[in-house]
Amino acid sequence: MAARTVLVDTNVLLTASSPTREHHALAIGALTRWPPSKARLCTCGQVLREYLVVATRPLDANGLGLSCEAALENAEVFAERLRFLPEDERVTVRLRQLVRELSCSGKIIHDANLVATASVARVDAVLTANPRDFQRFWKWIQVIDLKKVEEG
Repeated sequence: MAARTVLVDTNVLLTASSPTREHHALAIGALTRWPPSKARLCTCGQVLREYLVVATRPLDANGLGLSCEAALENAEVFAERLRFLPEDERVTVRLRQLVRELSCSGKIIHDANLVATASVARVDAVLTANPRDFQRFWKWIQVIDLKKVEEG
């Protein structure tokens, strides 16, 4: 089943922002030439916050080392290309359901929140460079591996 709406994960934006990252061209292609099947790309506030954290973190701390201005400029470009999903009380309720049902803890709750956001907005899939992060959520969302997206 082809996805109609696709949530773009933070790691795709980070990969698109760093020419030295593996699969940089795939990330750029996904953001500029997507969708091959007329799917709509979207994101949410959590992804933007995570992007800004890592983009402005120093290189020696596993960041991109971008200035605040450069990271914000990139975020503005992303905002032009991606539809932002609302994060409201329904997302919080759905997040609590997922955490309870799957006994999520620690950093995986970030991914659970993305799935909750997508679920409430009726998003079909998530595009990610780390598909294993979403394995436990396959029941609720299709996972598209950036590495399997063809360069355009």
